[in-house]
Amino acid sequence: MTDTAEVTIAGDCISQFAKVRDAFAANFAHNDELGASFSVTLGGKVVVDLHGGWADPARTRVWRGDTVVNVWSTTKGVHATCYAMAADRGLFSYDQPVADFWPEFAANGKAEVTVGQLLSHQAGLCGFTTPASEPELLEDGAAARLAAQAPLWEPGSASGYHALSIGILGTELFRRIEGRSIKQFVAEEIAGPLGLDFTVGLPAGQEHRCAQLVPPPASPVDPASFTKAQIAALGNPPLRAGFAMTPEWRAADLASANGHGTARALASIYAKLIAPEDGLVSAATLAKATAQQIRTVDLVLGIECDWAAGFLRNSSGVFGPTEAAFGHTGWGGSFAFADPEQGITMAYTMNRMDANLRDDARAKALIGAVYASL
Repeated sequence: MTDTAEVTIAGDCISQFAKVRDAFAANFAHNDELGASFSVTLGGKVVVDLHGGWADPARTRVWRGDTVVNVWSTTKGVHATCYAMAADRGLFSYDQPVADFWPEFAANGKAEVTVGQLLSHQAGLCGFTTPASEPELLEDGAAARLAAQAPLWEPGSASGYHALSIGILGTELFRRIEGRSIKQFVAEEIAGPLGLDFTVGLPAGQEHRCAQLVPPPASPVDPASFTKAQIAALGNPPLRAGFAMTPEWRAADLASANGHGTARALASIYAKLIAPEDGLVSAATLAKATAQQIRTVDLVLGIECDWAAGFLRNSSGVFGPTEAAFGHTGWGGSFAFADPEQGITMAYTMNRMDANLRDDARAKALIGAVYASL
């Protein structure tokens, strides 16, 4: 163990990645880290598994190896993995219309929207267009309400980040394709068989080991300047960090944003996804799942995004120097991704949320240290 001021850095890190341990410790000293975990796999083996700091802002609970935390949109990479597994089993193809499985989805000109387009945020359903409350995001009728809605733009012509709504739509479509919800599928087909500490939602009785999120500073973007797409995605209702710590959120099946887990579990899921043998999917299916669906300036995020079928591709370098890397980031700073060319995966979870959409200083330092160690 290495003490950095009042913070203890614990866990394992092979000597090749000593720079990573240094970068992880430096985040507490220089980047206002509170509590975090970071994990790296190389060739399918865990080579870094670090944790440190505090699970609560009052600093009464140490961040342990089994501390879980809500990872927001980093959950979307697991959501995309579920779809890839279903595709690998021949249950659907990414170019099939959603309406083949969900006839009501065809309403208001959406009959030709494909599964791949929906997963890559092209369906024009980035949120509700009539007033909505936080409880309404999680109620049983939310998916039907979105499916009946007219798209905010011509589907297939642009992407607009479906920040929460992709989880509402995605788990309903998945249930119609596979028979189980995303939450159930993750438990029974990924986390359970692999022995990994990741769940959609937070199981009852696990609150004691869940880190408390610290909301980010106020966004520099004035909501009064939001477009209709941004209002639907981020402002109806306004996205609130504290919502993630309510019993209703933790009980929900919202695979766009309420995944809870450890960095080790997330890195291990990606390691099994890209495994050359006995992986979660075949190489051919992985290629389809990570192929570009659209690359454009996203109508909600306002930055260029390169979307695959639920994964974010690495055109911007957010996942390091390898263009073939893919994964997903989460609000506040968490991330998980795979670099199949280098045979590495990595994941970062934390509780002090940053306001930046990308280029979190903590994440950049950790990713840079990993690649410097290869």
